[in-house]
Amino acid sequence: MISIAILGYGTVGSGVFEVFRTNSKSIAKKVGEEVKVKYVLDIKEFPADDPVNEVLTRDFDVILNDPEVSIVVEVLGGVEPSNTWATKCLEKGKSVCTSNKELVAKHGAKLIALAKEKNVNFFFEASVGGGIPIIRPLNHSVTADEILEISGILNGTTNYMLTKMTDEGVDYDTILKDAQAKGYAELHPEADVEGHDACRKIAILTSLAYGKQVDFEDIYTEGITNISDDDIKYAKAMNKKIKLLGTSCEVDGKVYAMVAPFMIGDYHPLYNVNDVFNAVFVKGNMVDDLMFYGKGAGKLPTAAAVSADVVEAARNLGRNIPIIWEQEKLELAPAGDFEHNFFVRVEEVEEYQINMIEDLFGGVLPIELEEDEMEGEYAFMTPIMKEADFQDKIKELDHVVSVIRVK
Repeated sequence: MISIAILGYGTVGSGVFEVFRTNSKSIAKKVGEEVKVKYVLDIKEFPADDPVNEVLTRDFDVILNDPEVSIVVEVLGGVEPSNTWATKCLEKGKSVCTSNKELVAKHGAKLIALAKEKNVNFFFEASVGGGIPIIRPLNHSVTADEILEISGILNGTTNYMLTKMTDEGVDYDTILKDAQAKGYAELHPEADVEGHDACRKIAILTSLAYGKQVDFEDIYTEGITNISDDDIKYAKAMNKKIKLLGTSCEVDGKVYAMVAPFMIGDYHPLYNVNDVFNAVFVKGNMVDDLMFYGKGAGKLPTAAAVSADVVEAARNLGRNIPIIWEQEKLELAPAGDFEHNFFVRVEEVEEYQINMIEDLFGGVLPIELEEDEMEGEYAFMTPIMKEADFQDKIKELDHVVSVIRVK
């Protein structure tokens, strides 16, 4: 029998506990022997009829010093004490499986190296995309390819909000309250709506794609707080949707990464990813285009991904599965060199200013709404240009209402 321990009995931890109670027989067949939860660590009190009480402990050292525990599931969230405890478990020869994106983005390379040194494993499939399998495919299935691009809808909260704004024509503040009422957004939603959650996830994916540490602090990040219902109207007029994307790509040997709202058309694989669903688009130089789609969060989808890591670790006790993610830092190309089209709205524009805009950007595509809905406003899309060049030119315009990149 293989004994495991779960650090944290919150949403994901209770889900993992449920997976191993419900699917114990099928998991045993896949592993070749029984896998049993011996401990769950949590400081909270639980109802007397909750089966977790049979294995509950409040002392981490009990888990750390039990030689029968060979796999530890870390689902506490946050960097500490998660990093300290994951490090101690690996040093003791215990594999660690986690859904903790903050931990993986900050210390993933170090923990992978330590796992290799101790001949155990550090797995983190659920840290990006919840139940969507993406880490293992990048690590095993497309290893013969060079990754040219990874773009993803990596946050279900913001995707839900933008979907509702598109479908129902409501404004940002209204849909944020709706998302909070339904439990999709936190009371303090900054991590989601400001793009920080998506930033950590694209940092992890980029680190895996290119094999070196990408610091999330180095990634240009912009959220959806400035997206208005009027922006949505223009997107519809262009046959596009606005999506918060985490994206990275390699161009001429340089790696670029960014998180920002983008307008995308129905030609793009991510166009029809709606509501709380997430998806990751991967382009390889040999395999071409791949899409990974599913529920990016939630108790059981995320728990299923963590549990799959536990099964993989149980199948490989005493054997490290290589993950190419070196601690050496990957220097990202300057965000100013990234190239896009840009959608721009400007208020109070006279005819002579339109001519100036066209001269300034070297030719633009005017965007109009029906029946002069935005009278006195001029909207346009620029040619493809570098971020830095665009930022220099846009400073010459007054009364800019919004700027959204076009992919």
